[in-house]
Parts: sequence; C-alpha cells; structure tokens
Amino acid sequence: MRKESATRDRTRQKSRSRQTDPHRVVVIATQDVPLFELAIPCEIFGVDRTDLTPDWYEFELVAGTTGTTTSRGLTVPAGRGLAALEDADTIIVPACSSIHTAAPPELLAALVAANGRGTRIASVCSGAFVLAEAGLLAGRRATTHWMHADELAARYPSVTVDATVLYIHDGLWTSAGSAAALDMCLELVRLDHGAAVANEVARRIVVPPHRSGGQAQYLRPRPTSIGSDLAETLDWARSNLATVTITAIADHAGASARTLHRTITRLTGNSPQEWLLRERTHAAQELLESTTLTIAAIAARTGLGSAANLRTHFANNIGIPPSEYRSRFSTVG
Repeated sequence: MRKESATRDRTRQKSRSRQTDPHRVVVIATQDVPLFELAIPCEIFGVDRTDLTPDWYEFELVAGTTGTTTSRGLTVPAGRGLAALEDADTIIVPACSSIHTAAPPELLAALVAANGRGTRIASVCSGAFVLAEAGLLAGRRATTHWMHADELAARYPSVTVDATVLYIHDGLWTSAGSAAALDMCLELVRLDHGAAVANEVARRIVVPPHRSGGQAQYLRPRPTSIGSDLAETLDWARSNLATVTITAIADHAGASARTLHRTITRLTGNSPQEWLLRERTHAAQELLESTTLTIAAIAARTGLGSAANLRTHFANNIGIPPSEYRSRFSTVG
C-alpha cells in the first residue's frame, strides 16, 4: 500500500524495494511535440536498467490523440492514451509544439485529476505552459526555457517564474530548455533509487552526474584568472572533502577569495560554501549507500564534522534523515 513520505518532498514515493508494484512513469505526447524534448524522458526512464536495480521503472509513452506525430513527422502510438495517466506514479509533459496553442481540454482535465491523486508531475521546457494552463502552477515557483520565461510570467501572473535555474520543484517539477530536462530526470532517479544508480545512469549517457536545480541556465563566460583551471581545482577539492576549506580551494586555484566566489557562483549557480556543502552531502549519500560506516565516521570523512551536523544538512538538502536514506538505498548486505 502506498503512502506519501513525511518529508519536504511530498511527492516522493516510497522505496521501490518496499513496494510490490513498480513505479510507473508515463510520458504524454501532444501533436508536433519536439523530438529531442520527447526523447529525454524516454531515454532516462524508458530504457531497461534492471541491471542497476530490479525495481526499475515501468514506462509508457502514450499520445493524447490517435495519429499524434512529433515535430519531425514520427508517429507516436496512442497506446492507452490519457487513460494511462490514471494509474501513473509520475507523469512527464514534454515541450509543446507552440506556446501559443491551447492544450487539449481533456489533457488538462486528466492532469488536474492526476494532481489531485498525488501523482508526481513534471514538465520539460515549454511543457510548463501546459501545467500553467491547467492551473497547476498557480501560486508556485516554476521555470521554463529562458526564451519563453517572460511570456509564461505575463500570461500566468500567479506563477512565480524563475528563468535563471535548470529545474524547480515546488509541488510539481518544471525544467528549463532541452538538456536541463536531463538534470531534472536524473534528480528524480536519484530520489527514487539513490545516488549510485543515478550516477551510473548519467555515466552511461555521458553527462555530469549531478547539476543542482539552482545552477544557471545560461551563462556568458568572462575571462578570469582561474577559469581554465577551475575544473582541476574542484576535482582536487572533491578528493579532500575531509579537510578542505574555501581558503585552501582559492589557494589551489591561485586566486583571491573574491575571485573564487565570483567564478564558482557564475559557473555553478552556487557560492563556494554552497558548492562545498552540496559536494559533501553527495559524498555522504554514496557512503551511506555503499558502506556500513557510522554516521559520525561519514561526517568526519566528508568534512561535515559531527553526526548531528550531517543529519541537519542531509535532511535539509536531501529531504530525509541519513538513517532513512540508508535503509532505502543501501547496497551492502
């Protein structure tokens, strides 16, 4: 029997290992859906990855109407159509063909009904317009491709549109243009199956294992004294999480603290302190999954200091306590 987790992420499903049925992901295609934006959730959720976890997703790609085609003329089988949304655990709405074309009323009604059942709903790029048209983004933060953000905000003033980020979770999930959907989909895998599985999926499709939703969509590079060497410096910092400091990172990069702050913030969307805390939290995730180390030992190894400090930051960033995370995703024993 399913029940929602008592965490910030009210849509997170229980561990697949504790369910008797697989998590069903449904992608709904509308007429002339952009092919790339449709392919992204199909690649992440629709490829059989039961070699990574026996509880991999059950996946359906369906069309809102018979005869639906993509922007490149490929026909999308209707499948179960909108009926598939009735028993979905996650529904993903890809980009729409035009932000100026109204979505089918029956699709809007089906999304409203699914949201009422507590189904996790996500949009890719301009798919946010479909969610907004359904009234599901009212009073929430959301994002879309930066080229469409002003139009979304003007048309739906009750939606707080943030065009500076890759993806947002505020009850529903919305992602920015094209490749940002990869980051959002991988984050959903991370929530459902843990960091190790999500990282391996990212490795297989040859993308970075994790880009936080707060990272900037579009960056205009400016010359800096550390730009070309920053990747090496950040890799060095990841290898020394137990003891590294912001000052040591700046010294390794041969830059002032102010220059380091500007550069890391510009490139990652996070301050150096936020970036370092995020990396330490991710390292703690992996250790919780792959070792039997105590919480205190993991805190020391990742530079989070004490067990209490780790528990606080882990719950704030991941949404559940480290002990619960381990019980869900441990691969040891």
